[in-house]
Amino acid sequence: EIAATVDGRLQVINGDALEIDAASLLTPPIRIVANLPYNVGTELLLRWLTPKVWPPFWESLTLMFQKEVAERIVAKPRTDHYGRLALLVQWRAEAKIVLHLPPEAFTPAPKVHSSVVHITRLAEPRYPADGAVLQRITAMAFNQRRKMLRSSLKGLGGDVEGMLVAAGIEPTARAEEISLEQFCALARVVAG
Repeated sequence: EIAATVDGRLQVINGDALEIDAASLLTPPIRIVANLPYNVGTELLLRWLTPKVWPPFWESLTLMFQKEVAERIVAKPRTDHYGRLALLVQWRAEAKIVLHLPPEAFTPAPKVHSSVVHITRLAEPRYPADGAVLQRITAMAFNQRRKMLRSSLKGLGGDVEGMLVAAGIEPTARAEEISLEQFCALARVVAG
């Protein structure tokens, strides 16, 4: 019924969002708007944020997530929700929560609150860094977020304390205290 009212501008593609190559099916400018299944929402977001070449095929993403995930996307350092997801999103995009929805907004009502997040890609990352190195460092740092970085990053090998100091980071700091800019500086030191 909807397709009949929009003069052939709507095409419904039945398939698994994790398997479909959206870039090959869409014509720019591409703006993705979706109420993602909560069990794959974060995985899809990470795939859209980590293409081989930046900028990606999309210009913006307007996505519904469980409220806690949305808060992790927009979190700032020294807050409870700050972590790897915030860093990876904010490195390459602007993200803001634009709407909160209670369970009663849906039928049937889920057991969680939801939020809509609007993400606009940047032309290039905020700070220079190798994406793979940045992902590795943030994963190591936040997998043991309560430990000091000199301990949680031991798996990097070499003089971890020296690398942290070279990046302007106190070796006794914890991951949740470190800004995106500092993580990118550390990624450059590690890659160098």
